[in-house]
Amino acid sequence: MSIYQSIKMALRSIKSNKLRSILTMLGIIIGVSSVIILVSIAQGSAKNVTSSINQLGTNLLTINTFGTDLSLTEDKIDQLTKLNGVKAISPVVSGRVNVKKDRINSQVSLTATNATYSSVRDAKVTQGRFINDLDIEYRQKIAVIGSETASTFFGVDNPIGQYIQVDGTSFKVVGVLASKGSSLGQSGDNVIIVPLSTGQRLVKSTSINQVYLQGKSQDQMDFVMNEVERKMASLYPNKSDSYSVTNQQDVMDTLSSVSNTMTMMLGGIASISLLVGGIGIMNIMLVSVSERTKEIGIRKAIGAKRRDVLLQFLIEAVVLSSMGGIIGILAGIGFGKIIASLMNLTIAYSTSVIVLSFIFSLLVGVVFGVFPANKASKLSPIQALRYE
Repeated sequence: MSIYQSIKMALRSIKSNKLRSILTMLGIIIGVSSVIILVSIAQGSAKNVTSSINQLGTNLLTINTFGTDLSLTEDKIDQLTKLNGVKAISPVVSGRVNVKKDRINSQVSLTATNATYSSVRDAKVTQGRFINDLDIEYRQKIAVIGSETASTFFGVDNPIGQYIQVDGTSFKVVGVLASKGSSLGQSGDNVIIVPLSTGQRLVKSTSINQVYLQGKSQDQMDFVMNEVERKMASLYPNKSDSYSVTNQQDVMDTLSSVSNTMTMMLGGIASISLLVGGIGIMNIMLVSVSERTKEIGIRKAIGAKRRDVLLQFLIEAVVLSSMGGIIGILAGIGFGKIIASLMNLTIAYSTSVIVLSFIFSLLVGVVFGVFPANKASKLSPIQALRYE
């Protein structure tokens, strides 16, 4: 008997027991769709986190010192700027300030920095301009505000050239930042950026405890980090516990490792339902062998070989699992989009995951179909014909 005829007989057998076949495939459908949905959500979340980190800036090192006695002075920052592989450096003084405009009052994150902050942290402006060196030199009371801050205090009006009160001091708005959304749980849009010299007055502190440093290229970041760590060790001898140098790529690698582990764990959990579905296929195929014992006896009596019977029942199991796999893929993609829209999640479908889940469903059909098929092929024609 040809493979084509065996497939036709398998489909005819499935069609004659529709409800039983659907219930048998249900385990495979749930298993495949679960794998696709859970893994896609995990990969989407990982992609979202990576995107959020990239929004912080590219080729980025962050230097933090702890305590006012270890603040980074202008002279020390200049020494860091001269290191090999360093493209730009941006000192930062941050805090929370009370911003007021007419009757609107709100707490906003303050960042006091220099002109290079725009390139180091990839802070683009959609309206107006960013702060410049002259603003810092002359202690100008100007501000660049985030898109959320602009919406809160000015609505649909153009904020450029208008004034806001920052802790009781009037500041002129000269620019509006492009929206960045949330990054690592913090909003990047509810901010106000002022010149470093002006901001130090606002927070009543001249201490600089944080510096962002941008490398010239991604390939040189390990070298640049080593240079920075050696320079910091010479600037602060025997005080390595009082400062930290963080590489953005290291953070991304750590988060990627965690995300990959979570993805594998979720995929493994979902795969258990595929195994349960395989047990369902084996159970139904064993019932089918019992029901069709006389049919097997007749076929073997008129010349059917053992491999013909084995192949027929094995193909039935594979057809059931493959149909379940196809429906599971469609269900996984469909339900994944619905869940993503309802729960506001980022979802990223992977062709490799979809293909692997389908192949796994086929393997489940083969593995769990072998035992019933082998049992059917071993039946003696005489015993099968006498079976009641």
